[in-house]
Amino acid sequence: MSVTLTEKAADHVQSFLAKRGKGVGLRIGVRTSGCSGMAYKLEFADAVAADDLQFESHGVRVVVDPKSLPYVDGTELDYTREGLNEGFKFKNPNVKDQCGCGESFNI
Repeated sequence: MSVTLTEKAADHVQSFLAKRGKGVGLRIGVRTSGCSGMAYKLEFADAVAADDLQFESHGVRVVVDPKSLPYVDGTELDYTREGLNEGFKFKNPNVKDQCGCGESFNI
């Protein structure tokens, strides 16, 4: 079981953590939302709960709560720039279907 970052994503997270001046890593989770059922939740982790799972990827700590792990296990998070748009892109092997806008998915 794991969640990984590409080198680009890790560099971006490290840069933001340095600018922010605090945080222990990146927290990835899911929430019920959208037209397909689930949506990703991405935020800086300032603390790690006792039941959180932790993964290390390119020097960045990735924190996942145990309820979200079955939905994001095996996911690789990339940081992409396409034209004027840039942001994180989830490559999740568990996704069976996602909505047209790409904001929500189901497993």
